[in-house]
Amino acid sequence: MAHRSPWMDEDLDALAELARRFFEKECAPNEDRWSRQHHVDREVWQAAGELGLLGLSLPEEYGGGGGDFRHEAVVAIEQVRTLSPSLGIPLHSGIISHYINAYGTEEQKQRWLPGMCSGDIVAAIAMTEPGTGSDLQSIKTKASKDGDDYVISGAKTFISNGFLADLVLVAAKTSEGKGAESVSIIAVETDRAGFRRGRNLEKVGQHGQDTCELFFDDVRVPQSNLLGVAEGLGFIQLMSQLPQERLILAVAAAASIEKSVELTVAYAREREAFGKPIFAFQNTQFTLAEADTIKSVAWTFLDDCVTKHTNGELDIPTAAKAKWWLTEQQCKVTDECLQLFGGYGYMAEYPISRLWTDSRIQKIYGGTNEIMKMIIGRSL
Repeated sequence: MAHRSPWMDEDLDALAELARRFFEKECAPNEDRWSRQHHVDREVWQAAGELGLLGLSLPEEYGGGGGDFRHEAVVAIEQVRTLSPSLGIPLHSGIISHYINAYGTEEQKQRWLPGMCSGDIVAAIAMTEPGTGSDLQSIKTKASKDGDDYVISGAKTFISNGFLADLVLVAAKTSEGKGAESVSIIAVETDRAGFRRGRNLEKVGQHGQDTCELFFDDVRVPQSNLLGVAEGLGFIQLMSQLPQERLILAVAAAASIEKSVELTVAYAREREAFGKPIFAFQNTQFTLAEADTIKSVAWTFLDDCVTKHTNGELDIPTAAKAKWWLTEQQCKVTDECLQLFGGYGYMAEYPISRLWTDSRIQKIYGGTNEIMKMIIGRSL
């Protein structure tokens, strides 16, 4: 039976049902095709917007749902449960929109957020560079002032939603030096001269989720596209928003653990070996007993974090704990569940294989799990 979190209420139950129907109808039947083309269809963004599934935690005056993080979590959970991982709603709505809502001017919010909520604007955030991963203070992309504009030059890689993005929040150096105070976030519309998309990257998993390289060849944007009241606040903005990003990854991890156990229990009851279902073997029962226990602990920890975050009480180290531990357990559980499928587990047509390959990146993006442990260690 699917877990129902204690922070759920009737409205969130109704949202879960709406999201489930959307993913089952609009996404699940297309996942194989999206995996082959390495991106979703543009139209599915508008379809999600029409149902009100985008920007659920944004204020209503900007086209949002007026909800909170729980609403974003519900959609992310149902996306995993329906085996429809490709549409980048958690990043678009749960992460990028909140940079604009938290730090944008009123004009910026009115310009971009309604389109993000309707699906007419797809958004991405560009931090990682070919030579710079977790060390954001060492990015090379520069934004130099020229008249009333910034001229942006540099390259970004591993950018989710990048292939379809209409708006990219770019982390760039706006002053000399390597310190955090030199980093700013500047919004770049992708129809500007000098902006180029590189190849859509071939990944181990998450094949339907577009991830590409972005190039900025002296892209001019008005200085009014700076996010925040002054230059040099980008690193602080990133550090302030990353806990929510990490919690979203933890939500996906808990839901993935649950789905892996569900699929494997069903398979073990049907698949026979040596004249009996493999569920009858002690090794199978022990493996699934451990996985189901991890599932229970994962949900309990996650639910506590979601409640704290909704109440404004989730601190940075606890978000880091949720991110590293739940994604670590996600990889462990999906791997052991795949093993119980035997050779069929390695076949792409079986959902467990996709859960397995999709899980591996969870320990890397949003800050590697090693970085999470550094954050926790410093707090001790």
